[in-house]
Amino acid sequence: MNLEQEMTANLFTNAILKQRGNQDLTIKKFTFIDLFAGIGGIRLGFEKLGGICVFSSEWDKEAAKTYFANFGKYPQGDITKIDSRAIPNFDILLAGFPCQPFSIIGGKKGFKHETQGTLFFEIERILKDKQPKAFMLENVRNLTAHHQGQTFKTILSHLQSLGYFVHSKVLNALDFGLPQKRERIIICGFKENVPFSFPLPLESKITLKEILESNVDKRYYVKDSIKQSRQNRMKKTIAKPYITHENVGGSITPHHYSCALRAGASANYLLVDNERRLTEREMLRLQGFPENYQIIGSYTQCKHQIGNSVPVPLIEAVAREMLKVLRGFASAQNKEKVC
Repeated sequence: MNLEQEMTANLFTNAILKQRGNQDLTIKKFTFIDLFAGIGGIRLGFEKLGGICVFSSEWDKEAAKTYFANFGKYPQGDITKIDSRAIPNFDILLAGFPCQPFSIIGGKKGFKHETQGTLFFEIERILKDKQPKAFMLENVRNLTAHHQGQTFKTILSHLQSLGYFVHSKVLNALDFGLPQKRERIIICGFKENVPFSFPLPLESKITLKEILESNVDKRYYVKDSIKQSRQNRMKKTIAKPYITHENVGGSITPHHYSCALRAGASANYLLVDNERRLTEREMLRLQGFPENYQIIGSYTQCKHQIGNSVPVPLIEAVAREMLKVLRGFASAQNKEKVC
C-alpha cells in the first residue's frame, strides 16, 4: 500500500468510526452459527459485538478461500449434507440464504412439506433441531413480492410454527452510513416475545469521495468506446465523483451513491465517473468491510463474492438491537429468580 492509498484507507476508517459514534459498547459474549456464510459479512457484524462463531457453512469454494484468509478456518461445505447433531449448540442462527424460487406446489401429491427441496428448508431443519434463542435471516427485497407474496408468507408461517416470534423489515444500506443503495429484507426471530424494534437510520454517512481511491491501476479503466458511449447517454453535467450503472439513461441524473453491487450481470457493471471499474477495495468499502479484510481470487471472482455479501454496518446495527432485547430479557429473568 503506497502513501496515497494509506491516506485514503485512513480517511475511510475515520469516517466509519465517526459514523458509528459512541455506539461500540462492550457486550457480553454469545455464540452463533454462520450459514450460507459467503465471505463472512454477517459474521463480521455479530463478531463486532462480542459474538463467537462456533460453526459456519459455505459451498462456494472460492468464497471459502476468502473466508479462511480472514477467519483462519474453512467453513463446512454443503449444508444439505450436514447433520444437525454435528453442529454445536449456539445462541443465534445467522443465514443470508440464497434467493431460490420456492416450489409451492399446489395440489401435487407426494409433497408433505411446502419448503422441502429449497435451501430455506435447511434453516428450518436446524432451527427445529437446535432450538436457538434467536435467528437473523437476510435476503433480497424482492423475496417479499415473489409469487404475489405467498413465498414470504410461507417463510414467516414456517418460522412461527417453530415457536418463534418473528419480525421483518426491508432495510437500506444507505441508512446505515454507506454510499450504496442496497435494500434487503431482514427477518429476526426470538423464542420469547421480546420488545424488538429494527434499528433507526443513522444521521451521517460515508461519501463516495471517502471510499474511492485516486491512484488506480490502468487495468481498471474501460475502453474508450465504452467510456464515450456512457458519456453520450449522460445529457446532464454531474459533479464528480459519481458511480453510474450501465442502464442509466440520459434523462436520469445519478445520485452521489452507488447502485447495489451485483454478483453477476457482468454487462451491467458500475463505472466510476464513466471511466473505470471499481477496485476490489472500493467494492469492499461500499459494503462496509474493514480495511484489513482480505479478498482472494480474480477480479471476476472478487466481484461475485463481494456482490453476494451484505452491508456489514447494517448487519451490525440489527445485531445490536437483537442483543439489547436478548440481554434485557435475560436480566429480567435473573431478577425474577433472585426474588
